[in-house]
Amino acid sequence: MFTGIVQAVGQIESSEPNDDGRDLWVVSNALDMTDVQVGDSIAVSGICLTATEVCERRFRTYASFETLNCTTLGQQAAGSIVNLETAVRANGRLGGHFVSGHVDGVGTIRQVRPGGESTELRVHLPASLGRYVAVKGSVCIDGVSLTVNEVDGDEFAVNIIPHTQQVTTLGACHNGQRVNIEVDLIARYLERFISYSLPRDEQSPRRAITEDLLKRCGFTEAS
Repeated sequence: MFTGIVQAVGQIESSEPNDDGRDLWVVSNALDMTDVQVGDSIAVSGICLTATEVCERRFRTYASFETLNCTTLGQQAAGSIVNLETAVRANGRLGGHFVSGHVDGVGTIRQVRPGGESTELRVHLPASLGRYVAVKGSVCIDGVSLTVNEVDGDEFAVNIIPHTQQVTTLGACHNGQRVNIEVDLIARYLERFISYSLPRDEQSPRRAITEDLLKRCGFTEAS
């Protein structure tokens, strides 16, 4: 589990194919890995990967074909810059929001628009993910926890403050760039719960959540 608060920016030092995917070495002079051990999870641009070898400032990891196909990692070669975050401890601060590192899909940056000291990003989502993103809700872009400011169909807008621009890869993003998206996991589980609470012939992920629907699923004013 992660928080979406990027701890350091690193670089893919090497990316070599194997029978089941790719072996990668990632290097970062800024990421504190003093307590990272083999088998620990590290988020690489929002993708939860397992450290298979750990050195002082480098770690080795493995990405399966499934991960390469469902994220931007398949297009990132040696030299690519990535956001890094080690797994959060149970007694640590949750500065962003609950992030699993299980990328839901790949979005596309449609517009990068400066606004004062901050920058607004408009991101287009795969159609299947649009319903999980809500105004003032949370979303994770390339491992960065952000607050949604606007939603328009399958597009949403977020603000990137100067600090985030300086310490993550989002400060150098551009129109047309593909990014890893993880929606709020609470929204996914809520949809799943409601679909199981409905009669079989009414189960549909695109049903609107209405007062009548909530009552039929067991919710009352007291709850």
